[in-house]
Amino acid sequence: MNNTKEQFANSSDLASKIMNAIMDALAAHGSMSKQALGSARVRAGLKNVLLGPAGLYEALRERRV
Repeated sequence: MNNTKEQFANSSDLASKIMNAIMDALAAHGSMSKQALGSARVRAGLKNVLLGPAGLYEALRERRV
């Protein structure tokens, strides 16, 4: 049987699972930041992704309106 949205929201595990996900994300972002800070190659790759597939330049130009 599937839980309803309300049952899911009231799950005793949900708050701890959300907290664990936040802590995992913090650890992952910290690790990625350390890699980027320590490596010009990683920073260059990040820049290439942001300016290429991520479309950062175009998105910022659109917001300028």
